[in-house]
Amino acid sequence: MVLTPSTMLPLGTALPAFTLEQIWGAQGPVGSGESGEPWSTNDLTTEPVLVLFLCAHCPFVKHIEPELTRLERDYGSRVQIVAISSNSTRTHPQDGPAGLREQARHHEWSFPYLFDASQAVARAFHAACTPDLYLFDHQHHLVYRGQLDASRPGNDQPLDGRDLRGAIEALLAGKPVSPEQKPSIGCNIKWHPEATADR
Repeated sequence: MVLTPSTMLPLGTALPAFTLEQIWGAQGPVGSGESGEPWSTNDLTTEPVLVLFLCAHCPFVKHIEPELTRLERDYGSRVQIVAISSNSTRTHPQDGPAGLREQARHHEWSFPYLFDASQAVARAFHAACTPDLYLFDHQHHLVYRGQLDASRPGNDQPLDGRDLRGAIEALLAGKPVSPEQKPSIGCNIKWHPEATADR
């Protein structure tokens, strides 16, 4: 594990367009084995979008899983939540579709969970770590990126989603989202070995 911060993609960046394999959704598992079904940003409505770069094994992701469940409960009807895992299954097979489906099932998530096998979408977002969080407004322009809150494994700070919740509440109320944002910190995205050599 390499402790890695968000790259802090510039605010105002448009939501990258992409199509990925969906392996989990509102009705549970999507597809079977390593295969899912295509999911595209073309299917999004004009509601705000929250994109979560996650994985199954990272202790920083495991730490925030309960708050992600609460966020979906509190905002899932007003914000479109989409999770993506981009970790290489060559080095971390536990982050493949089977592990992601079990993670989503355990936490009773109903948002789409997508598998970025090529890692192209992670690169489009300049995602660096798990978790890496991106909130887009009604026009699908970036208004928040950074930490969920100040809680980290073992630091005894409350897991309450304070930073992200503040941004969501401001956005839904039609107020400006504060540009003072702190990067998320977590495990580095596990790039394919040949990609790591090129970096």
